[in-house]
Amino acid sequence: MARELGIPPKTLYGWVAAYKGDPVEPFVGRGHLKAEDQALRDLQRRIRDLEEENAILKKAMRIFTNDRK
Repeated sequence: MARELGIPPKTLYGWVAAYKGDPVEPFVGRGHLKAEDQALRDLQRRIRDLEEENAILKKAMRIFTNDRK
């Protein structure tokens, strides 16, 4: 089959293994992630943004409470 397709046999075996590992989304394409991996990345980004906002608010609170004294 590999010879018929004009590809190395290892490539074909890799494709078969990828399909057996995840038959729903075996080949997501270059630069793209599977849906669950994209969701995880989005959540991690959101957590990072919220932590940064929290740190900024804490600094602002310190500044405003020191100005009152």
